[in-house]
Amino acid sequence: MKSIWFFDDVNLFKLLCPHKFKSYKSNHNFDAYKKQDYIYFEQDAANKVYLIEKGKVKIGYYNENGSEVVKAILSRGELFGETAILGEAKRAEFAQSIDNSTSICPVGVDTMHNLMRDNQTFSLKIYKVIGFRLRKLERRLQLLLFKDAKTRLIEFLNELCNEYGYDCEKTGDKIIQHPYTQKDIASLIGTSRPTLNILLNELKDDKFIEFNRREIRIYKEIA
Repeated sequence: MKSIWFFDDVNLFKLLCPHKFKSYKSNHNFDAYKKQDYIYFEQDAANKVYLIEKGKVKIGYYNENGSEVVKAILSRGELFGETAILGEAKRAEFAQSIDNSTSICPVGVDTMHNLMRDNQTFSLKIYKVIGFRLRKLERRLQLLLFKDAKTRLIEFLNELCNEYGYDCEKTGDKIIQHPYTQKDIASLIGTSRPTLNILLNELKDDKFIEFNRREIRIYKEIA
């Protein structure tokens, strides 16, 4: 069984949370958020980065028409607000809890720079996260602009398969165990939940996939 990618490579909470380091522990606290609470808004000062201890966080912005555009939905072990490390002064996005028991580890930019300077492995992992997320966002925005909803869903399923999938030894099927709800997926591919349900059931009827709340099984390659 293949390891889930973000647990294997980028569960930065396990590595970077300051409460694990004696020199930072006494001045460190966790912040708790309920569903729909905002961690920060667009144009807020970018002076911290955040690690998710538990729960889920939505990253997005509002376009010129006032419509919400969801860039990412992140879960346990992941980092956000990371562009502050690169010198961003103001937030270009909002971050909102979408779980009733989200726990966040906030880390000041200076503290993060110190941690990165003290350990090259930490630094490489953070830059890996930033680069991966920028590539992923660019691809998703291209899909939203130029592809229809079914193509966006198929591309998203292929992306999930790369990140969370593993081969079933008995059948050779791809099994995806993922952290997203159907509402999350609909937001990420820019469609409604009813439309998403129709598209998922079409793929199911065509014998491409089987799915339940937390698992998707891909029987054959979706093109």
